[in-house]
Amino acid sequence: MTAAIDTQDVSKVIEIGDGVARVSGLRSAMAGELLDFTSALTGEHVYGLAQNLDQDEVGAVLFGNVEAIREGDECRTTGRVMDIPVGPAMLGRVVNPLGEAIDGLGPMETVARRPVEFKAPGIMARTPVCEPVQTGLMAIDAMIPVGRGQRELIIGDRKTGKTAIAVDTIINQADSDMICIYVAIGQKASTVATIRQTLESHGVLDKTIIVAATASDSAPLQYIAPMSGAAIGEYFMYNGADGKPANEDNPGRAVLVVYDDLSKQAVAYRQMSLTLHRPPGREAYPGDIFYLHSRLLERACKLDAAHGSGSLTALPIIETQEGDVSAYIPTNVISITDGQIYLQSNLFLQGQRPAVDVGISVSRVGGGAQIKAMKQVAGNLRLDLASYAELQSFSQFGSDLDRSTQAQLNRGAHMTEILRQKRFSALDVVDQVAVIFAGNNGFLDDIPLDEVIAFRDGFVDYMKASRVALREKIREGRISDETAEELKGACRTFKKQFVAGRKAALRGADREQLEEDAVESAGVATTLEDSAASVAEED
Repeated sequence: MTAAIDTQDVSKVIEIGDGVARVSGLRSAMAGELLDFTSALTGEHVYGLAQNLDQDEVGAVLFGNVEAIREGDECRTTGRVMDIPVGPAMLGRVVNPLGEAIDGLGPMETVARRPVEFKAPGIMARTPVCEPVQTGLMAIDAMIPVGRGQRELIIGDRKTGKTAIAVDTIINQADSDMICIYVAIGQKASTVATIRQTLESHGVLDKTIIVAATASDSAPLQYIAPMSGAAIGEYFMYNGADGKPANEDNPGRAVLVVYDDLSKQAVAYRQMSLTLHRPPGREAYPGDIFYLHSRLLERACKLDAAHGSGSLTALPIIETQEGDVSAYIPTNVISITDGQIYLQSNLFLQGQRPAVDVGISVSRVGGGAQIKAMKQVAGNLRLDLASYAELQSFSQFGSDLDRSTQAQLNRGAHMTEILRQKRFSALDVVDQVAVIFAGNNGFLDDIPLDEVIAFRDGFVDYMKASRVALREKIREGRISDETAEELKGACRTFKKQFVAGRKAALRGADREQLEEDAVESAGVATTLEDSAASVAEED
């Protein structure tokens, strides 16, 4: 016969309102402990999270049906820090921050539980970021590369394409081994449904998990949503494909987590903290808001071989107001992350998509997150485009420009145009290298600006169809002199075809125009003859 003793503190709710309960006693409660509230009317159990540990009472935030709990209801400690169910069954599903399915497809058979708050790996367990995360967007992969284990901030005003970059990056992982997690914080449920449908239509939903805390959910749920997404990602990073702990022989998985967006999480945390009567700080945010985001983002890392070589890449999104990157939350997250992709409203409205501001955007990992060929051809691209932007602003005030300045402006305009991409039109990194190589070597300089996109897309198709061996050479390593000559030959061959096809199209358009003019002229002549005949009959 065996007997086990389980001790629980039991107390009563002394005050409740706005999703926050104050409970007397509970002296053994831990910070972040899961508390079990029981409704005296219905017997329903509602869970809460211990936040304030005061001398005589505990302040807790509630999840679930808050309306069921009343003053005087029972509250018990559970002895465990808040955790959620995790496992491969979540792939392809939409879950709430508590790990429960909300997509109407039935329950999930999860295999483990992980705490929503987890200590980040130490320095010795990490290894430098050295593998790229290909976004499929030339402006990012060439100039602001993202590596596995990096924390790259996407920042900009509302409606500048921040979510579009994150979703395009997820879609571009269709053929990679990365598992993707999209955390939606404070968004409309219809927006989350649209993103789910987009991922499904592009064939990446089966390797993606969507964690949704919509605008209609309570502030505590929006607050824990990013931590829940990180916990789900950590399950795959710390465990191999067989579900057992990762090591050198059982490698961990590569995970990409998008937090969309942390501005709304900060607002939810502020609401929670003020309701818990915590003292407000700058912009009324609590003093530990920086610590909240640093704990979250520090969990992204690239583990060393002894720990399974898994990685967790974070793409946090921050929304600015009127481009003010010096506000409290933006500066906090900028200082935590390893670089930022800054999107500008002006560029977006001018049709430059993605609307990346090259001057302020940076990746602190740099060429370590690029393949050798991309590092080789795109090394000076950021500086060239920044010089072009500066030269363009000065050239507006001068009429006479020397030939070298005109050539620099022309090259800059063509290189800027070539970086423009529509949504869901990702390019393989090999094709990006080939296109940038063509631009750097002047093959685009005499192409009309409005035909640069057509040239780029045609050149990519030509490389895929006719230069398969050359593409593999580019993928394998640096561009040697021999490979460069072969690539220049491909550029010349395609350019001849493109220019010839354009001339033929123009001749065809001119011929059609002439035929239309002839038909119109014949019609006018017929009308004049009919008019003259009718006048003669009247006479």
